[in-house]
Amino acid sequence: MYPAKFVRENIELLKKVSELKGDRVDWQEFERLDGKRRRIIAFVQERRRWQKDISNKIADRKDDSSAAFADMVREAKKYSEDIRTSEEELKEIEKKFDGIINSIPNIPHSSVPEGKGAEDNVVVKSWGAAEERKFEVLPHWDIGEKLGMLDFQRGSKISGSFFPVFRGYGAALVRALINFMIDVHGKSGFTEVWVPALVNRDSMFTTGQLPKLEKDMYRLEEDDLFLIPTAEVPVTNLHRDEVIPEEKLPVYYVAYTPCFRREAGAYGKDTRGLIRLHQFDKVELVKFVRPETSYDELETLVEEAEKILQMLKLPYRILKLCTGELSFSASKCYDIEVWSPGIKKWLEVSSCSNFEEFQARRGKIRYRNTKAGRSDYVHTLNGSGIALPRTITAIMENFQQADGSLLIPEVLRNYMGGTESVK
Repeated sequence: MYPAKFVRENIELLKKVSELKGDRVDWQEFERLDGKRRRIIAFVQERRRWQKDISNKIADRKDDSSAAFADMVREAKKYSEDIRTSEEELKEIEKKFDGIINSIPNIPHSSVPEGKGAEDNVVVKSWGAAEERKFEVLPHWDIGEKLGMLDFQRGSKISGSFFPVFRGYGAALVRALINFMIDVHGKSGFTEVWVPALVNRDSMFTTGQLPKLEKDMYRLEEDDLFLIPTAEVPVTNLHRDEVIPEEKLPVYYVAYTPCFRREAGAYGKDTRGLIRLHQFDKVELVKFVRPETSYDELETLVEEAEKILQMLKLPYRILKLCTGELSFSASKCYDIEVWSPGIKKWLEVSSCSNFEEFQARRGKIRYRNTKAGRSDYVHTLNGSGIALPRTITAIMENFQQADGSLLIPEVLRNYMGGTESVK
């Protein structure tokens, strides 16, 4: 959330940013409310000065019974009424005004390419090569069901579409991936946390899901709590309304959580398999860092997610997202996509973002800047390390064998009781 003064002084820049990111902001209403708001504030301040002046005069003549004194008392009461009425009006204006400010997206970093859609993203790295196969690679939904690892029909019976059931070795693969990822990230200095899967509005606002994405979220109406779309939300809010000691920075967290998304507006897309789900599992990485180091921290965050795919021996590529593909809260983002030969698609398994101080400002997350002698906002970053459904998709399609069996990646075998393949 930007200060009003910053918005006023940088309105042309922010208009361009909202256009580049495709976020609608009612700038005409902002300017109208801003002018009215400032006039009321000036009016109230003036009346308070007059009220203070006349109150002092009344105090000096408290035993006065003259008509002039009575006029002064009436005038003081009128000032009080003017102030009360204006403050009530100001409260309503501030609510609308803050709503507009809250709809202004974060400013992209200067290194982010301008563009409107996926075609304008830039591939910055590729790793691994798709192995040539002498047989037809089945899509993951076929091989998963043939091997008894996936059950879409029963998942649909229990909950509806986009809620799969993992069975047998499929369930074991989910558990193996979660434990493997947390162990790998723990060795890199990430502290594991276990966080709630239900969060309040303040938490969703801090990370930027609210107010813009409320329709994409599952909400418990009676309690006004939201099922988390990603562990980024509860983990980032661990330090909401806190001042982190400077010597504690950087702070790294890793968390496994289930994630829940309505995927509003996505119906008709990727209707088969594990590509688009309402509930899925993810291991998330979150960083709280000093502003001057945040872009170096972004690069190492990407490397941390890459490490998982390299150890799994899955071919992938990294894209630098253009302005039109950036999320509302991000200043810069890299997407990591893994290759799935059965469906012949690149699948996003991680987005690594630097939010600069955007989330920290909304959540009042500061650190003690001893050099400057003040509290400043930290920079927050997060990335999937990594999301499971599409990673499982890639494993089932890249490790498929001609006889219909599935090899288990070597790094996961100890997590699956020594299982080398599923037949």
